[in-house]
Amino acid sequence: MDNDTAAARVRKVGYVEFTTPDVDRLVDYYTTCLGLHLEDRSPETAFLTTGLDHHSVVVRRGDAAARTSIGYEIAGSVDDAHKRLADAGYEVSRRTDIAPSTPDVLVLAEPGTGVPVHLYETQAASGTGPGPAHRPTKLGHVAAFTPGLAEIQGFYQDLLGFRWSDTIGDFFVFLRCNADHHAANFLQSTTYSGMHHVAYEMRDLNHLQTTLDHLARHDHRLHWGPGRHGPGHNVFTYHRDPDGNTVELFTQLDQMIDEANGYFEPRPWHEDSPQVPKTWEVDIATANSWGPVLPEILDH
Repeated sequence: MDNDTAAARVRKVGYVEFTTPDVDRLVDYYTTCLGLHLEDRSPETAFLTTGLDHHSVVVRRGDAAARTSIGYEIAGSVDDAHKRLADAGYEVSRRTDIAPSTPDVLVLAEPGTGVPVHLYETQAASGTGPGPAHRPTKLGHVAAFTPGLAEIQGFYQDLLGFRWSDTIGDFFVFLRCNADHHAANFLQSTTYSGMHHVAYEMRDLNHLQTTLDHLARHDHRLHWGPGRHGPGHNVFTYHRDPDGNTVELFTQLDQMIDEANGYFEPRPWHEDSPQVPKTWEVDIATANSWGPVLPEILDH
């Protein structure tokens, strides 16, 4: 099934949800350390945004867990997506109570993980203007473990219209839904489950540096990076939020502006010319072309 005939064509990752026993602590991290704007708040739930959309991050009271739901904006109507998903044999429900900004949401379970996937046409606009200098520009991508890589890749490509960008070995796949190299990536594992990391985009290297200095002033230290990944070629840094979730801040991610070309926009650091989707070797240079790799990054 190609992108145009997918049951629901996703055009961007909209939000990710975290549950935490300490809502105030995680909200403070996102507002103080990353500069997100708090759009809406109850004792149990908070909605935070990087800018235009009502929310990019949902924080809900519960046991500490990451990627407890994931929201995607789709092209076309919810009505059409509902019919086509149901016709494809997927159990899907219609919800009006997901969030104040999304009154009509399709919910279905991600195969293998059971994570609720939320599909919606658009979000209401946020009430915030330009943010502080250390605020990320957007939620970029969310990476997760899965016990069945082929099944989840097929679900995202055939049902949700994602395209394949790259694979590392036979266990780590990168999928795009717009020009960005990846909005979702999955690691095959029967040892680990849940989220691998959440990633927020920075405008450029200066913006990344500004935010890293701000994080350091609030005692958040990097545990990996700066470095440059092979797949996607983004400059990355990794740190942990107060619940121990891994947070990536990145810039310079590859883009495929014209799908008809089939290659990513040329960059001087690319290994290939043109740089096309491929399967990468499992080695240090693939994980970080600049230097060391953490053992757990490729431990699946």
